[in-house]
Amino acid sequence: MKKKWQLAGIMGAALATSQAALADWAYNLQPPASQIAQDVFDLHNLIMLVCLGIFVVVFGAMFWSLIKHRKAAGHQAAHFHENTTIEVIWTVIPFVILMGMAYPAAKVVIDMKDTSNPDITIKVTGYQWKWGYDYLNEGVSFYSNLSTPREQIENTQPKGEHYLLEVDEPMVVPVGKRVRLLITANDVLHAWWVPALGAKQDAIPGFIRDSWFKADKIGTYRGQCVELCGKDHGFMPIVVEVVSEEDYAAWVASRKGGAQVAAAEAVAEAPSAEAAVEQGAAEAAAPAAQ
Repeated sequence: MKKKWQLAGIMGAALATSQAALADWAYNLQPPASQIAQDVFDLHNLIMLVCLGIFVVVFGAMFWSLIKHRKAAGHQAAHFHENTTIEVIWTVIPFVILMGMAYPAAKVVIDMKDTSNPDITIKVTGYQWKWGYDYLNEGVSFYSNLSTPREQIENTQPKGEHYLLEVDEPMVVPVGKRVRLLITANDVLHAWWVPALGAKQDAIPGFIRDSWFKADKIGTYRGQCVELCGKDHGFMPIVVEVVSEEDYAAWVASRKGGAQVAAAEAVAEAPSAEAAVEQGAAEAAAPAAQ
């Protein structure tokens, strides 16, 4: 009895300490932040309701038959072979249900694949284990790496709010603009996925796959690589910052300005070709003079 109470106490303590984690659990998809994500969300709920209806009808009929027609109630098993009416019914009804589910599903998939007329095109490259972003219209390029402190990963510090879902350089896009993603990989299979934006596509070495999204709300949206890609697969998150058009223009200008300053500093620090030749000649002449 004492051991049982000890076990109950341990379980109670574990449940109490896990309340913060349980508070983050959800029973449905993430709140959508784009029209495609909203369509996926609505389709998911519709299909779940259809499945619930099938479950109730099939199992309801089954349990009603088991209870009302059991041998203990005096019923005798019927003996028959083939029933054309029943066979037609259980063929036609599933066909109608499947067609009813296929139409909205096909419509959503077609919309997801339509990457025409983008306002911005970004090339996304998966690496082991980070993401590279190239803004083809703006000439901006950078890598995005996990920024969660190593101490949190090694459990020497408390976990942060966005543990393993934070990066040093997020993708930045303007709100209300159609963003086309050209997705590929440098080494192995990866997959770029941000559920709130309804964008998910495999990144395959040697191939360009495309996807798109148009964020309807300003905010920060997070995702992860969802294709097992090696030992640090769980350490390559995705963060998309959706900002106003003005803030986006300022961000692009700052990125370009920083790149130009860095290039100017590199040129200034590097010796000119003539100076390098003169220095080499001087070094070669020094032993001869001695």
